Amino acid sequence: MFGHLMAMGTVSIIKMIAMWVIGGTLIFLAIKKEMEPSLLLPMGFGAILVNLPFSGAVTQIFESGTEIGPIDALFDAGIANELFPLLLFIGIGAMIDFGPLLQNPKLLLFGAAAQFGIFFTLTMATMLGFNITDAASVAIIGAADGPTSIFVANYYGTKYLGAIIVAAYSYMALVPIIQPPVIRLVTTKKERMIRMPYASKSTSKTVRILFPIVVTVIAGLVAPRSVALVGFLMFGNLLRECGVLNSLSEAAQNGLANLITLLLGLTVSTKMQADQFLTWETGMILALGLVAFIFDTIGGVLFAKFINLFAKHKINPMIGACGISAFPMSSRVVHKMGLKEDPQNFLLMHAAGVNVGGQIASVIAGGLILNLIAR
Repeated sequence: MFGHLMAMGTVSIIKMIAMWVIGGTLIFLAIKKEMEPSLLLPMGFGAILVNLPFSGAVTQIFESGTEIGPIDALFDAGIANELFPLLLFIGIGAMIDFGPLLQNPKLLLFGAAAQFGIFFTLTMATMLGFNITDAASVAIIGAADGPTSIFVANYYGTKYLGAIIVAAYSYMALVPIIQPPVIRLVTTKKERMIRMPYASKSTSKTVRILFPIVVTVIAGLVAPRSVALVGFLMFGNLLRECGVLNSLSEAAQNGLANLITLLLGLTVSTKMQADQFLTWETGMILALGLVAFIFDTIGGVLFAKFINLFAKHKINPMIGACGISAFPMSSRVVHKMGLKEDPQNFLLMHAAGVNVGGQIASVIAGGLILNLIAR
């Protein structure tokens, strides 16, 4: 161990220790603060694992030859070909109940409006000097959807994959901290107190089964490159709704989703090696990711306020913030904010409808980015 340290320069040792601190911080947030623990804990441990001197977990080149590290092998097998994110989408799709959205389909528009942060951040990143494909990879943090961020960033082969994933999942975990002050900034107390009565309607099984199929076809026609993302998400939902594959649906929601999430966290750490991660671009990416989340929230809220200029029945603009794909955290945040302003104002079902609409919109937005920007 000490021989390995002596072979490293002082700067390398400082960077290595800095990555241990970053890894330890992610582990602390996962355990103590319970912030996305299923991903931040393996990611934090992986950051330490790949930053040990001459770590056998990652590929090392010696005079005698090259030793392929198991984490690099996992990366090539599961992320380099986009397999892990797509498999995770099956699990996510199986978890989502699109019922609130099907009862009020226009809520999908709020999901579309809340993708504004992606395109705003794309412009900013380009102006700050990132090339167009790196800028697109950074901007997709605004999708508030980890698998989509991984899929798009890896598609463009950006060297900033580690920083992008850390930013995407960290800000998703920080939704309860980020969104409330932003929402209060662009709404009035009177707007936050708008009540939205909810009348539950039954949705037929036929509609629930047709929905994932129709969405996949439409998405494929509008943004062909989104077919893999949307298709795997909707296939997972079809498992849930078909009624004849309950055991597979439960397996996708639990075993598959948990296993892939764990492997993703460990595998992405190969892009968190100190020389790649500790750069000024990483700081910029973290800042741009925050900008993307903020402007996603603002975009959704302002769209709701615009609709209110013409609507007979007013919409509580806070639900527009749920158009980001951080499901179900964002809908819970807005529901709690509504109750704080008015203890009799129950916004959860409306917010959940917008939130699942945001899940679809974020995936389609990722596909549009892939269509618009060549790698």
